[in-house]
Amino acid sequence: MVASQVHLVRHGEVLNPDRVLYGRLPNYRLSERGVLMAATAAEELVERGRAVVRVIASPLQRAQESAAPIAAAFALSIDTDERLIEPTNAFEGKRMRGPDGALRDPRNWPALINPLRPSWGEPFRSVSTRMLAAIDDAWNSVDEGDVVLVSHQLPIWMVHRALVHERLAHDPRKRRCDLSSITTVSWHGDHFAETAYASPALALLDPSNDVGAV
Repeated sequence: MVASQVHLVRHGEVLNPDRVLYGRLPNYRLSERGVLMAATAAEELVERGRAVVRVIASPLQRAQESAAPIAAAFALSIDTDERLIEPTNAFEGKRMRGPDGALRDPRNWPALINPLRPSWGEPFRSVSTRMLAAIDDAWNSVDEGDVVLVSHQLPIWMVHRALVHERLAHDPRKRRCDLSSITTVSWHGDHFAETAYASPALALLDPSNDVGAV
């Protein structure tokens, strides 16, 4: 026996008063609204009536905090998997928007030379490979029930594009992966397939604050 479903949950809104790209930087925690978002994701999973038997999160603080209400709802502990982490990014700690944005500084332009890789950080193929391996291991780690993986926007989006056989290179502005969204995958015959997407925190979203990743 293996898991029934794997749910990929994105973390909630992060407290980011300086509006920088925080990437893997430490000490970026959920905002008050982010805490509410994480709670809505937990409530959504409970309302589905699914038997969640394991919760695994990225090691970053925002993911661990977002996993907490899910783990509490199902009386579980939180396991950590490094493969669920945000990709590396050359623009960590920098503002991306506005007149002083990093994209306007010629010194940063070499990092943008190949957006198909991308040249500013971990290759898309590397992200999708580690995420799919984490999903496969989570799937096989339980005898029955569902597993929740709490991760980040780009890693979850790479899973989506890999499963629907789309090019991994993409326009970052067009990712369908809201804060505290839930992307569900299941095993179909001989492969994983995306079977559902939900954005339970939609009413709480403020797109102007969603600047965590390029």
